[in-house]
Amino acid sequence: MKSLFVAALAIYSLSASAAEHVQIRRGVPNFVAKAEAAERPVHVAFLGGSITQNTGGHIAMVPKWLKEMYPKTEFVYTRAGIGSTCSTSGAFRLQTDVMANGPVDLLIVEFAVNDDQDAGHLLPQARRGLEGIVRHFQKVNPTGDIISVHFVNPGMVEKFQKAEVPISVQAHESVDVHYNLASVNVGSALAEKITAGEVTWKEDYGGTHPNKVGYQFASDLITGVIAASPKAVAISEWEIASPLDPLNYGKGRFVDPQDASWLGGWKFGPVGKEILPLGVIRNEYKKFHVLRSESPGDTLYLSFSGNALGAFVLAGPDAGAIEVSIDDGEWKTVETFHKHSKGLNYPRSVMLGEELADGYHQAAIRVSDKKHADSKGHAVNILMFEAN
Repeated sequence: MKSLFVAALAIYSLSASAAEHVQIRRGVPNFVAKAEAAERPVHVAFLGGSITQNTGGHIAMVPKWLKEMYPKTEFVYTRAGIGSTCSTSGAFRLQTDVMANGPVDLLIVEFAVNDDQDAGHLLPQARRGLEGIVRHFQKVNPTGDIISVHFVNPGMVEKFQKAEVPISVQAHESVDVHYNLASVNVGSALAEKITAGEVTWKEDYGGTHPNKVGYQFASDLITGVIAASPKAVAISEWEIASPLDPLNYGKGRFVDPQDASWLGGWKFGPVGKEILPLGVIRNEYKKFHVLRSESPGDTLYLSFSGNALGAFVLAGPDAGAIEVSIDDGEWKTVETFHKHSKGLNYPRSVMLGEELADGYHQAAIRVSDKKHADSKGHAVNILMFEAN
């Protein structure tokens, strides 16, 4: 069956069936014009979770196609995929991981799978993350284009086969429609072929993390957007639409934990076994420093501006809970332990305060004496604070 699948992929991006799962909308006209002009290096950025992190996936296949399509053009790439991260993390790390590398001409973004299976976001949270990415990107790159891509996991495939739309895809598509962005629904396209008996989920496509053939399937849909997009007659700035959700993370940014003042036994040092003795540490986090406390009652204070505050944490086997009070308000408890924390220092964003008045705030944060039943301790490990 795999040989039939490979053959089908060669023509799928041109078929009427594929068109049902690819929404060109305004397309990527500025990007096409820049690529055809070949007057300067053209910057393409990929943002997402582990599906984007795979060096042999669409972040390699799309560039290969672009080089063949535009042989005279020099392309430069930012590949900002980090495993387990959701669109919330994406919105807050966009500035440091993507924007810091210079103006971006095309952003290819995927978070549907991690918003579904890792973060378990409800629709508002998934929408705030992607909308935040879109608005921040458009403000900094007013002539840049975006392709929104929805990859898929087994549960999402089952929903598509039942003619249901997963929550994360609903949320992201609502953003895509509102901002008239091109979008690629890998999940619905694949589910259609699985239902028709043409392919299998695991053997042919490869699973949640696709195999080479599965990635080519997705890449052909992505490049199909570029190939079908109109070309801008003149490069022009996009008008940013009014917010779909006023609480989106469009002003998201990282805040160095060293900006906080702390009391008690907090330790700040390089990510490694010396400071995180339990659980696997992924290599991509060893470039960070982490602020850690294991003792309930240890407190820190942080001043920030915006309408939301979060923390990007490594939640390992001993991960505990955070208690937070903003502007002398009531204390609330935020759990950092995750279902994947048992053997891994799991990267995740936790929101400490939202729906705040837009302005300056003072947060008091302390290690809770409460903990998850499966946790071995009370540790709080903060890589970065997140302010919007």
